[in-house]
Amino acid sequence: MTSLRDNPVEQARQRLMTAGANQLSDIEVLAVLLGGGIGSREALELAAAVLRESGGVGRLGDHAPALRQPGLGEARIARIQAAVELGRRCLAGPADRRRTFANPADAARCFRARLGDLGHEVFSCLFLDTRHRMIRYEALFRGTIDGAAVYPREIVKQALRLNAAAVILGHNHPSGDCEPSEADRSITVRVSKALALVDIRLLDHLVVSREGHVSLAERGWI
Repeated sequence: MTSLRDNPVEQARQRLMTAGANQLSDIEVLAVLLGGGIGSREALELAAAVLRESGGVGRLGDHAPALRQPGLGEARIARIQAAVELGRRCLAGPADRRRTFANPADAARCFRARLGDLGHEVFSCLFLDTRHRMIRYEALFRGTIDGAAVYPREIVKQALRLNAAAVILGHNHPSGDCEPSEADRSITVRVSKALALVDIRLLDHLVVSREGHVSLAERGWI
C-alpha cells in the first residue's frame, strides 16, 4: 500500500484541505484536478507537460492542443476546460439579472475575466436592461476587428431579441496593449449609430488584456 509520504498528489490534496489551495504550486493544483485513476507521479508529469506546452496556467483556456498529451483522455481534458471556464465565470462575477454595471470598471472586470487570457481577439457584448442590469453576456465575433469581422446589424438583432435597453461592447488585445486602434474607434461609431436607430444606448466599449483595460467612454469617444 502506498503511504501518504510516497504520494505527492495526495500530500497536495491534504495541504489544499488544511491550508488552502493558494498554498499549492500550479503543477500541484492541476495534478489534484487530474487526480484519481492514474498514478501520483504520472499526474504530476502530465500536469507539468500541460503547463509547459500551454505556456502556463493563465494560458490553459486558449491552448487546447497543449492538452493533447499521452495519457490525458477526453474526460480529463474536459475537466480542465470546465475548471478554466468556471474560474473565468467566478472572476467575471455573478452572471444574472441582479448584477448592475454602474461604471467602466465593473464591465472591464467581466470582460477581462472572460477574454483577458485569450490568444486571439474576441468581440463580446453585455446586453443590459433599463437599470443597466445584465440580461446576457455573449461572445459574438472572433478574429481581427475590422469592417469585415464585426457586423453591427447582428448586434442590433440580438439586442432587439433580448429586449435590451443598453449595450456595452468589449474585446481583447492579445498583445497586452489596450490602446484602442482606429478600427476599434470606427466600429464603435458604427455600432452606436446602428443601435441609436432602434433607441438602444451604447454605454461603452472596453478594450481589455491581462494587464488592464481602456474605456472608450472615459476617453470621450462615445
